[in-house]
Amino acid sequence: MALKSQLLKGVLEGCILAVIAREEVYGYELSVKLAEYGLTFVSEGSIYPVLLRMQKEQLISGILRDSPNGPKRKYYRLTEKGHQALEEFKENWMDMKAAVERILNQGSGEDDGRRND
Repeated sequence: MALKSQLLKGVLEGCILAVIAREEVYGYELSVKLAEYGLTFVSEGSIYPVLLRMQKEQLISGILRDSPNGPKRKYYRLTEKGHQALEEFKENWMDMKAAVERILNQGSGEDDGRRND
């Protein structure tokens, strides 16, 4: 679990940007959506500091809206800077993913560049 947590720290912001790009969400709803995608080990409490930092960096903006039950909720959406950051994350992710897959598959017989004649 500790390794998963460390790996996630590097990609959580990009995942949050991607979810918010699809639709405006509030904090708890965001944690539910991340869990639906398989990030079940991301706690709601770990999301709020990231949202706060992203808001300070002007990647997202928040607006308070009435809730059907209880206090108002802060809904987040991407700013133009956030859209740019998401595109940069996607490019970096694809490059890193390809490199890691090459490393993990090296010597396993899966396209490791060697001929087995």
